[in-house]
Amino acid sequence: MSIASKFIAAAVSAAALNAFANPLDKTECIAPAKPGGGFDLTCKLVQSALQEGKFIADPMRVTYMPGGIGAVAYNTVIAQKPDAANAIVAFSGGSLLNLAQGKFGRYTENDVRWLAAIGTDYGAVVVAENSPFKTLKDVMAAMKADPTKVVLGAGGTVGSQDWMKAALTARAGGVNPKTMRYVAFEGGGEALTALQGGHIHVFTGDAAEAQQQIKAGAKVRILAVMNDKRLPGDMANIPTATEQGYDVDWPIVRGFYLGPKVSDADYKVWADTFTKLMATPADSKLRDERGLFPMALTGAPLDAYVKKQVAGYRKLAEEFGLNVVPAK
Repeated sequence: MSIASKFIAAAVSAAALNAFANPLDKTECIAPAKPGGGFDLTCKLVQSALQEGKFIADPMRVTYMPGGIGAVAYNTVIAQKPDAANAIVAFSGGSLLNLAQGKFGRYTENDVRWLAAIGTDYGAVVVAENSPFKTLKDVMAAMKADPTKVVLGAGGTVGSQDWMKAALTARAGGVNPKTMRYVAFEGGGEALTALQGGHIHVFTGDAAEAQQQIKAGAKVRILAVMNDKRLPGDMANIPTATEQGYDVDWPIVRGFYLGPKVSDADYKVWADTFTKLMATPADSKLRDERGLFPMALTGAPLDAYVKKQVAGYRKLAEEFGLNVVPAK
């Protein structure tokens, strides 16, 4: 056999091996922030569910890729790992909001393969355990009296999801969002640490994230959840923003995407796996333990949901005078 023939045979053999490679082997979940936040929660939920349900043989590896509230991970996957079939990346409603504003650079919502939504969370207003603020009305009264004396903070800059939650709450209470004192952190974990240290007074984060931190020993309290009705389970005693007089509703989808060049066959393996996974009692138990609420979408239905949400976020961003980038 000639050298050229051997080369061709080797290439064909490699292609055949790749064609039969299982995307569920040596799996990785990329959390686009530092440990301790919502992306971490999302990865660890699916890590446990896949392992307990015996959908994967080896434990899923969780990799942290902070930077730009998801932008670094988004750009890295598209540019450097577009066909990495065994690597899923966590996203949230905040990721979609950032895409609407062009915060992920030249890429838009059309540049990855949206895989699965595994649950939803809701925005929350959180204070330190020893805070003088006992209700959301207390926070709003202080902000109306002097917005410069109430320091808000969360995992994202102006225009981010957590900033938007703060801005919507302020607007609902008659406070101009432009007068807010807001400190941006890389992730929710950092913001909660700052809250407990007294560096900020109010954290506008995610209910499930905050509840998990409380269970882990964080000295914080949730004053309100951003939903039109109270959440069940551990958070049933936490009032909504609406019942305290502030019409703020902010659901937060949590899910995963794959690189743009992952094959249809590998994408289908993942989508089918998530469909089966989310129908198991074990997945429901793990989701409930993390304070997430049911939302199961895979494949085309999720893709349609994502495109609709991004369009809505573009409209909302325009209302607040933020930069908006149309889909290409």
